[in-house]
Amino acid sequence: MKNAISWFEIPAKDFDRAKSFYEEVVGGKFETMTMEDFGQTMAFFPADWENGVGGCICYGPGFEPSEKGSLVYLNGGDDLNVPLARVEKAGGKVILPKTAIGENGFIAQFVDPEGNRVAFHSAN
Repeated sequence: MKNAISWFEIPAKDFDRAKSFYEEVVGGKFETMTMEDFGQTMAFFPADWENGVGGCICYGPGFEPSEKGSLVYLNGGDDLNVPLARVEKAGGKVILPKTAIGENGFIAQFVDPEGNRVAFHSAN
């Protein structure tokens, strides 16, 4: 097993709002796909498909945003201050500022406009 994580899904109640938020925070456009058989719409994060790691924003039956439960850590790049600075401008709320975790780098947490608690990790 190369990675403990192969896929993640962040639920949304307002798909367009969630997609706009993450495109702003991550700094790129997300490809959208609708799976009509399941009644789901997805917007895909930039991914490393070669190494089998990816994720998306999901809208449809059974997807309920929450600040509780699993916590997804997004790649904060070279310095997570960069995407973290975009969170509140895009409509989210920082709940844990950039925090050192020793030799493992830095983390930060935020709540997106949908009500999901999400985090960043970076080496610097």
